[in-house]
Amino acid sequence: MPTVFYNSHATPDVYAIIRDAAPTGYELLTLDTNSDDERRAKLAQADVVIVASYPLRKPLIDAAPCLKLVQHQGVGWQDTVEAPALFARNIRLALTPEGTTVGVAEHAILLMLAACKLLPFADSELRAGRFHINALRPFSYELAGRTVGYLGFGRIGQAVAERLRAFGCTAIYHDPAVIPDANRDAMLAARSVGFDALLRECDVLSLHLPLTIGTRGLIGRDALAKMKPSAILVNTARGGIVDEDALADALFQGQLAAAGLDVFAIEPCDPAHRLLALRNIVVTPHISAGTRDALTTKMRAAFANIERFHRGEALVNEVPAA
Repeated sequence: MPTVFYNSHATPDVYAIIRDAAPTGYELLTLDTNSDDERRAKLAQADVVIVASYPLRKPLIDAAPCLKLVQHQGVGWQDTVEAPALFARNIRLALTPEGTTVGVAEHAILLMLAACKLLPFADSELRAGRFHINALRPFSYELAGRTVGYLGFGRIGQAVAERLRAFGCTAIYHDPAVIPDANRDAMLAARSVGFDALLRECDVLSLHLPLTIGTRGLIGRDALAKMKPSAILVNTARGGIVDEDALADALFQGQLAAAGLDVFAIEPCDPAHRLLALRNIVVTPHISAGTRDALTTKMRAAFANIERFHRGEALVNEVPAA
């Protein structure tokens, strides 16, 4: 019986969703505690590992002598899987883009709207007995009619742009990996621009890039200085793309109007992080794809790929060995 190990510690409700998706004939191992000792013990039994947010580095890979396949629950493998250590042992790596698009697209728009209206600050102030019916008017914005800039315009960026057509938003994007397509761009009211033009022209900048050597710290002081003081930054991609100290300074100094972050350079983020003290920011704990719907879809797709592997069929969304 093939043994599949889920590398992240989760609640019983999450494990139940994963078990419901597992096909007959597979043993699913999960963690009782978030302990690397328990992780190594269960990795020793695993033929397949499903990786979510908890990284799979070489010491853990070395603890898995029977490992043949790593199925990433999402697509951001660059900062969660030490791929060279896998490929050195001919262990294959595949991704699960299914189930991510809708949740992340909806969450990006949620952060945009909340940042436009300073929603967390308004909520916390009301709960403290301060009813700011007029005080926030000079600092609040509507999303309707804004120009949304997409740094990264793959399936998620395009899904956001599609939904924002209903708001009357126009889209500009910068993504060297995406070839401009006249029909698609007309349908999404989108146009391709250079990186500097994207920063200068957008009212909202939405990030949809993987974290790589080339994208780490890409949105730093120089990039933020090129944006409008009325602009909003939204990040549902990876925290390390943004220089968080530079962002905190820009928000505090009024160089940027607001930000919405679902991701941080270090997760969980420090509760004393100075970004969290600002009123013009909305934050969530890396939950943009964290819905029951998304997890159900992801697990069905992940196990379908795992079954392909054991039948000797071609994997879908496989990461080629370097």
